[in-house]
Amino acid sequence: VGMNVLQGAALVNADPIVAIDLHDSKLEQAKRFGATNTINVSNQDTAVVLKDLVGPGGFDVTVDLTGNSQIRETAYSATSDTGKTVLAGVPDHQEEITIDSFPLHFGRRIFGSHGGETRPEVDIPRYLRLYKLGKLKLEEQITHRFALDDINQAVDAVKQGTAARCVISMR
Repeated sequence: VGMNVLQGAALVNADPIVAIDLHDSKLEQAKRFGATNTINVSNQDTAVVLKDLVGPGGFDVTVDLTGNSQIRETAYSATSDTGKTVLAGVPDHQEEITIDSFPLHFGRRIFGSHGGETRPEVDIPRYLRLYKLGKLKLEEQITHRFALDDINQAVDAVKQGTAARCVISMR
């Protein structure tokens, strides 16, 4: 999902486009999909780097794909007073967040995403056109291919952060 969020942001000329991850390999891939800046949370303070990038005004849009409460709070805090925070990562049902609701009175918005709110009859033809125009990278998202007998290796590669998307051959 993250690589596609980056591609979408690049298609509308967003700037800056910041990708955040634990793995340098995924951050390098993120640059190829449109990220103008990257943050490795294992060795950088995300909130500080985000503030350095846009100053006190904040981002027009932030998107959380993790569902992690601390990251969701950081995304909301990094959003401008008239911006949007999209929470697409599904949190644990017991995990709550604490936010300053004051900016909501002045235009900041926060949304929960349910499957991207996809309308297949509209969206799939649009994605197909973008793909045919060379503006939507799909094959480039596949980093590994495995035989069905090696599916556990595929799961391990994803868990370790060494793979982005795996294709499992059923033959």
